[in-house]
Amino acid sequence: MTPAVLAEGAEAALLRDPAWRGSGAATVEEYARWAGHLCGMACLKMVLAARTGRAHPMLELARGCAAEGGYVEEADGAIRGLIYAPFIRYAAARFGLRAATHLGLAPADLVPLLAGGGFFMASVHKDIRWPERVPPHTGGHLVLVTAATPEAITFHNPSGHEPAAREDVSLPPAVFGRFFAGRGIAIA
Repeated sequence: MTPAVLAEGAEAALLRDPAWRGSGAATVEEYARWAGHLCGMACLKMVLAARTGRAHPMLELARGCAAEGGYVEEADGAIRGLIYAPFIRYAAARFGLRAATHLGLAPADLVPLLAGGGFFMASVHKDIRWPERVPPHTGGHLVLVTAATPEAITFHNPSGHEPAAREDVSLPPAVFGRFFAGRGIAIA
């Protein structure tokens, strides 16, 4: 549904997504409302699937994270988050994951951070799906970095619009760095 979301916006496009029932949402409206805020839960879902073989419904993950303060639903209906510290508490308490926030990173810093395995939820600009672009700013979207070498940062992008922009994407550190806000969550 990513192309439709890009063209129409998340809530409009996702109201007709046939996969909403597997999301854990109670209604298609709840699914559409939350869908634009679930990149962090998509990353967590990927980590859990890699570690346990179980695919958790994203809205169930989001509800648990929100109960810990990782998302805040504003009075006007807006959703704020993913807030890192409460997310880390939730991931540890619910799934036994060891995670830590990292700030002020350059892409090269991901190499030693991932040397022992693990994952890194990197804050990047959503336009990383089009690496030839120059984004207007960095951050605001999360991708799951699965490997880092001096030559390439490899990641899964929950909102990639085609397989080549979604799964096992590898970019040179300089290109990744144009989108990277220098912050994220390491999961050991």
